Amino acid sequence: MITLDQQKENAIKFYKTAFEGNPSKAVELYVGDEYIQHNPAVANGTQGFVEYFERMQREYPNKSVEFVRAVAENGLVALHTHQVWEGDAEYVTMDFFRFDDNGKIVEHWDSIQQIPEESANPNKMY
Repeated sequence: MITLDQQKENAIKFYKTAFEGNPSKAVELYVGDEYIQHNPAVANGTQGFVEYFERMQREYPNKSVEFVRAVAENGLVALHTHQVWEGDAEYVTMDFFRFDDNGKIVEHWDSIQQIPEESANPNKMY
């Protein structure tokens, strides 16, 4: 079993590898025998994941991601990110990954919110 710190590191590497245009490599290195997807915009399984991120790379090649924080507990890793997409659209995401006993990612949930132009407080969302 890998440590919680290794799980956090692998979740970040998985996300970054896919986000920057190589989702097949991300799957090969970090995903287990199954991949359960809870994002309704992405098909279940590794093929749906690969197709989604390949399309995102074609449509938005200049997008960027900053990993703000990572939290791990009991085989789950939560990533909080700040993303900038084409046209300066900014998003905050919270992704959750479940790891199997072999230290591989087998399940994913996320929540995505665009950063509004105005806020009722001076605090950043990330």
